[in-house]
Order: sequence, then C-alpha cells, then structure tokens
Amino acid sequence: IFLTFLLQIVITLAILAQKQNNHWYFGMNAGLDFNFESTVAIKGEMFSLEGPASISDPKGRLLFYTNGNIVWDRNHNVMPHGTGLIAGVSSTQAALIVPMPKSDSKYFVFTTVHEFERGLYYTIIDMNLNGGLGDVLDSHKNVLINNEISEKVTSILHSNDHDLWIVSHLLNSDHFVSYLLTED
Repeated sequence: IFLTFLLQIVITLAILAQKQNNHWYFGMNAGLDFNFESTVAIKGEMFSLEGPASISDPKGRLLFYTNGNIVWDRNHNVMPHGTGLIAGVSSTQAALIVPMPKSDSKYFVFTTVHEFERGLYYTIIDMNLNGGLGDVLDSHKNVLINNEISEKVTSILHSNDHDLWIVSHLLNSDHFVSYLLTED
C-alpha cells in the first residue's frame, strides 16, 4: 500500500511540473489560467474563430499567444513584426507553438491555411528580444514548408527527448507527412 501511495505522489508531481500549457486563449478575448487550484477565467486581446495557440514558461508564466495571424506578448501587446502571419481564420488548427530544440529563448509558430495561400508555414520568435517580451524574426516569418497541407498540425517529442516531429496531413489524401525539427 505504501509503495502504491508513493508512486501516485511521484506521478502527480511529474504531471504538475509541466506548465508550458497553463494558459489558454480563445474566442473573443477569452482565456483560462490553470496555474491555480481552481481554473481562473482571464482576458486577452485575441479574437479567434478556432485553432489558436499559447505557450508559457516551465513555471507557468505566460510568454505569448496567437490566433495564427497576430502574435501577442505576455502583456497583451502585439509583438514587433507580430502581424501578418499566414494562417486560416477558420483553420481548425491555425497555429502550433513549440520550443526550438536545445533553446530556452526561441520558439517556432507553425501555421496552417486551407484557403487561398494554403499550406504549412513556420515563423520563429526570439524571447530574448524586445526587453524579454519577444519579437517575431522578420527573416524567419511565414516560411513555406509544404503548400499541399490540410489545416491539421501537431508535434511529437522525438525519442532523443529534445528534437520534435512536426506532423501534418496532406490535402485531399490519406497521407501524413512529418518533419524532424532539430536545433539546426
């Protein structure tokens, strides 16, 4: 009984240690903060029909959020160069934020669009810029990866525990594509 109890405590602590997804922004200026014992309703600046993304640091402090077109910093201001990202306003997964492998300051924002400029794109954000509030790297903004992607994107941790697989679905097919995201 004691060993089972100890195992449950260790598992619970491991689950609570992952706070990068503790802020959710969605809809019309709505959000949720999961950093407290009870979930707290919060307010943001974003309007999103569907598919937004947000990310917090390992301690659960908000870093930034996006609807796929605009990126807001933790103070709810638009980041420098944070407008004009290519994403579908009604894409079911318009944006996905992942940390750059082996970096504590850079993040990839993957966006999908199933409309006129269809495809999967990436944009890099450097949180060391703009006084720690982050800046969209204009030189790495809206970089096309594949123009035959549907509005689906997700990530999976590589077995090496630091690289990521970015997975998406090819448009009008039963095929999936995956891209290995490394520090390079």
